[in-house]
Amino acid sequence: MNIQTIMVVGAGQMGSGIVQVAAASGMKVLLHDISMAFIDKGLASINKQLSRGVEKGGLTEVSKTEILSRIQPLEQLEQAEQVDLVIEAISENMVLKTSLFQRLDTICPPMTILASNTSSLPITEIAAVTGRPAQVIGMHFMNPVPVMPLVEVIRGLETSQEVFEAVYKLSERMGKTPVEVKDFPGFVSNRILMPMINEAIFTVYEGVASVESVDTVMKLGMKHPMGPLELADFIGLDTCLSIMEILYEGFKDSKYRPCPLLRKYVKAGRLGRKSGQGFYSYHG
Repeated sequence: MNIQTIMVVGAGQMGSGIVQVAAASGMKVLLHDISMAFIDKGLASINKQLSRGVEKGGLTEVSKTEILSRIQPLEQLEQAEQVDLVIEAISENMVLKTSLFQRLDTICPPMTILASNTSSLPITEIAAVTGRPAQVIGMHFMNPVPVMPLVEVIRGLETSQEVFEAVYKLSERMGKTPVEVKDFPGFVSNRILMPMINEAIFTVYEGVASVESVDTVMKLGMKHPMGPLELADFIGLDTCLSIMEILYEGFKDSKYRPCPLLRKYVKAGRLGRKSGQGFYSYHG
């Protein structure tokens, strides 16, 4: 199974990052989103990242031009009929994702692989809305995509061995380190990371230590590059809450219960860096 042309659906931070690494590895990449304004914003982000690479000396101007030449913006999802692989990188919402996969299933040729960049939603459930569950797989990239080497390659219940191997090899071609993961809530990364973040929030909620103290303990005591509460702000507290709820719902185990303080902050609009306020303030 030879993957030459891919389409990325979703031009946000994750989608544009995936497009950048795919194009940098020599593939033709089609970028789609619901409007040209979103696509243009994604392309501007890619251009900015590549320009930074040129400034730092890790990339030549010629290479930058070549990478950008392999990226084709597409307003119409119907043009997915010409690709070998589609990687979905839209909002972490099951209704939106299953709706998109149903559309892709009707547009794409039977052999096209449909992959989801979901961070926690079940691949098996997404695959079940298509007529090609053997061709559906998870490719969970880490943020920021051009920097982070890991890709969790998630097998759904019906994912074929051929599809798994093709996506595993593609991940390596994109300069990533793929890790095989079974389809369970949160996979490996978020099943371990999110409860740690949630427990860090509980220690603040229960008055055990301050936000700064919790982060300092984890940075200096466990050699984490970033404290769990600073990391939560970086990820987005709404995203953290959503993943904890998926874990809680998926396992029906009280150890995954989201901390009430996390719920309170999200309801108040304190979402972290993107809103200017989370466990830390990012104003000015």
